[in-house]
Amino acid sequence: MTPVDMTDQAPRQRTAIVTGAARGIGAGVATRLARDGLRVAVVDLDETVCAGTVGAITLAGGTAAAFAADVNDEAAVGAAVARIAAELGPPTVLVNNAGIGGPNAGVEETSTEQWDAVTGVSLRGAFFFTRAVVPYMIEAGWGRIVNMSSISALGDSGRVDYAAAKAGLIGFTKSLALRLGRHGVTANAIGPGFVVSDMTRIAAQRRNRSFEEHQRIVAETIPVRRVGQPEDIGHTASYLVSPEAGFVSGQVIYVAGGPVD
Repeated sequence: MTPVDMTDQAPRQRTAIVTGAARGIGAGVATRLARDGLRVAVVDLDETVCAGTVGAITLAGGTAAAFAADVNDEAAVGAAVARIAAELGPPTVLVNNAGIGGPNAGVEETSTEQWDAVTGVSLRGAFFFTRAVVPYMIEAGWGRIVNMSSISALGDSGRVDYAAAKAGLIGFTKSLALRLGRHGVTANAIGPGFVVSDMTRIAAQRRNRSFEEHQRIVAETIPVRRVGQPEDIGHTASYLVSPEAGFVSGQVIYVAGGPVD
């Protein structure tokens, strides 16, 4: 009996878009996907800040190019996706990673401007990019969407705006999975715990700690006794966008060094 190939038949050449990829988790994801053989569009507010990520990828033999886009600007997103498709090929992988975090504040202290800024980048930006990319995936009959949520989606008393945006991404992800599965498109979310990044560095500063001390203190609360690195998220994203993950959709994978409540 001939064995049945249970993996999805991905396009021969895959183009991935990773937003917020100039540094941190986004750079880690972009670098890993390029290592997997994907052409990677490194997207951030300014093309020049993407030089480090693009340079590291090309130096390692991968293919990447920088693209500027404000994810919260509908027209800018549409223009960027059209340019990516023309220069790198139709995108069939999308990682919505762009996000910002405002200062720690309770709901009564959170301004409307801060709420709009945080939810706009993380949630509205993911909507704009997804809406622009999905037609390419449907045409190809194959696609992978990964939305970067957070353990804060489970609740964060000091960052209600950030928690709401990251929780919203989970609902968005599950809705995409239900709607797009018939087209060969999966959608999943990753919920990072503490990962070394500019955002966690700022958190250390707010506590008047050195970043090294902050990491050591946090690591003591994590079951695996270390903090996360951007590469840890990249490994997970690599699986979720692979042909082998075709039966995984609508899921949230917490990458936090232990179980989360």
